[in-house]
Amino acid sequence: MSSGMPPWRATASATATTAVYSSHATPAYIPVQARRSLANPASTSTTPAPSQPTTTADAASRKRVMWPEPVRLYVQRCFAPDQQIPGVTREEMETKLKSVITNAAQSDTLDKIDWERLPLPQVMVQNDKTKILANPEASTWGSPYAAQSPKRDAAADDLSRKRKSNEYQPDSSAYPPWRQTNKSNAFEDRVTYSPTDKRQRLDFKNSSKSKANLEMRKKRFEDPRGGYGSSPSSRGASPSPAPTGPVVGRCQDLEKRYFRLTSAPNPDTVRPLPVLVKTLDLLKKKWKKDNNYTYICDQFKSLRQDLTVQHIKNEFTVSVYEIHARIALEKGDLGEYNQCQTQLRALYAQQLGGHPTEFKAYRILYFIHTRNWTAMNDALADLTPADKQSGAVKHALDVRSALALGNYHRFFQLYLDTPNMGAYLMDMFVDRERLSALSAICKAYKPDVKIRFITEELGFESDEQSARFILDHSSEGMLLEKDGAVKLLTGAKAAQLFEVSKAEAHRVIDIKGQI
Repeated sequence: MSSGMPPWRATASATATTAVYSSHATPAYIPVQARRSLANPASTSTTPAPSQPTTTADAASRKRVMWPEPVRLYVQRCFAPDQQIPGVTREEMETKLKSVITNAAQSDTLDKIDWERLPLPQVMVQNDKTKILANPEASTWGSPYAAQSPKRDAAADDLSRKRKSNEYQPDSSAYPPWRQTNKSNAFEDRVTYSPTDKRQRLDFKNSSKSKANLEMRKKRFEDPRGGYGSSPSSRGASPSPAPTGPVVGRCQDLEKRYFRLTSAPNPDTVRPLPVLVKTLDLLKKKWKKDNNYTYICDQFKSLRQDLTVQHIKNEFTVSVYEIHARIALEKGDLGEYNQCQTQLRALYAQQLGGHPTEFKAYRILYFIHTRNWTAMNDALADLTPADKQSGAVKHALDVRSALALGNYHRFFQLYLDTPNMGAYLMDMFVDRERLSALSAICKAYKPDVKIRFITEELGFESDEQSARFILDHSSEGMLLEKDGAVKLLTGAKAAQLFEVSKAEAHRVIDIKGQI
């Protein structure tokens, strides 16, 4: 009868019958012995694990791999501080380095590759980024040396799988993710415009304009010599070797005009360090003789560019930036001064010499002029106790304190006793502080004050200069001759005039010192 019953049904029926006719009832639970130890039960098993025979191949695989000497030297060059490239992170460089060495090891070409001439991983990463910017359609998200090994990098495969989504389709895998942000709306794809619709003509016009811009960008990244840069035309069967590190100049010209780089620098147009030293001496003599700032500024920018492309960072580099910054201050060129000041801060952090306290004082006065209080807090945080004891930094801090307290008397005393070239910076914001002081004087002194008092109190060179300054920011009726002296009429009317001029002078100033 039970032949048609499933096996698990037959077992359950037999168990129930035994429980009914048994003299003792079956307990409703199964007793389990309590654990006396916190060890893993699997580890306390008495069943011995099957022994694994140790073969010669396994022992050999656990031996330490002896890398060739050129490979080890190549890795050391990769992590050298002077070989690092701005914009390429350490993680990107390490990933590329691992990919290159792994591909070479798997293809058994460690001894065949010329590791002395092979570009460093950071150079490869930079070239990849340049190729993506120059020609996004040719980007494969892989190594430019993938021809050496058909295997793809495992890390790149994992990354590509993580990035896949409904919006990131396989047909667009040749584009980086940031190229996918400007796709047209799916709703617009379903709309059909009539032949006379202006939107259709506008879309065609925008598309043509975008293609033209893309072609212009491609041409900008192409190098006519074909030996430098990473242009699309250089990806042939025998590509030219990319530079392995900083450029070493071969140009012997002392004077060279500045041109903004649009491709990798040519060593034939870059001057080496001994030539740059002679160039600096020549520029200093020409500046004293001709005082032609347009020429000197162009030559100094070219000099700084040659130092940058060769990764030269030493005491000479600091001297070049300091001299250019002082000349820019003398001529009131805050744009060039700010560029030099930014580079000097990074150079001083490397303890390369120079005059850091002098330029820290300039930095404080510069932020007072631009009214950049956030950057001012950063500059104050960088000061050490030794810096605060130096004369120039102490003077700059006193200027900041006098302005914060509204003590114009103390401020103009400091203005007349400014060390180094700080007076050029203070000249840029002294007029607005004079307006603030005149507004306070008109409220405190009544009914008038002598013009001589204004001259001495506000740091003017003569009574004529102070009178001209007052007339430029008020009306002619504010000055009158009384008791044989020229006086300024004070009061609410005069204070109101100077308040308006003060508000105009205290407008926000950008990093170049322009209103």
